Amino acid sequence: MNKHLFIMLKEPQAGRVKTRLGADMGMTRAAWWFRHQASDLIRRLSADRRWRTVLAVAPDHAGLQSRIWPNHLPKWPQGSGNLGDRMGRVFRHAPNGPVVIIGADIPNITPELIDRAFRTLGDHDAVFGPAPDGGYWLIGLKRGANAIPRGLFDNVRWSSEHTLADTKATLAGASVAFIDVLQDVDHLSDLQRIKRDQ
Repeated sequence: MNKHLFIMLKEPQAGRVKTRLGADMGMTRAAWWFRHQASDLIRRLSADRRWRTVLAVAPDHAGLQSRIWPNHLPKWPQGSGNLGDRMGRVFRHAPNGPVVIIGADIPNITPELIDRAFRTLGDHDAVFGPAPDGGYWLIGLKRGANAIPRGLFDNVRWSSEHTLADTKATLAGASVAFIDVLQDVDHLSDLQRIKRDQ
């Protein structure tokens, strides 16, 4: 079956993206960082032919018309709602086969990690890439449109130390696996930690 990697993206406008990072370093610098981080990530991952890369963009109209993101890759509107609403929409409308969703603000994602996530879905219904703060940088489901738990993402406390545990609880009965822990970038200290550990 075809494998699909969805990268969740917001238009990199100052004050609309990475606002917690912007509070530490300035909104313009934070938006600039996100734009270049996301562009580098897209270039690295979309070059790999083991999966099809799709950009899930927001806001819908501006994202679909954007000249910032590569034109050769398909773009899907994220739609409205919280992160769970938007990721749930991706899972429900994705083609059949394994689907992995990642954010664009994790510098250390490699093609090898994405391949590991897809391979893990060969033996499990779901896979997570945990983040140190209790969230996650990756979620994958074995099959897209035909195997979405009805309550997926219900009552998840987003942007909290409970996010991963809450999401896992909505997958009751599913076999769940975990791959590498990676640091996402919400604050300047996260970015400094990543640079220090490289």
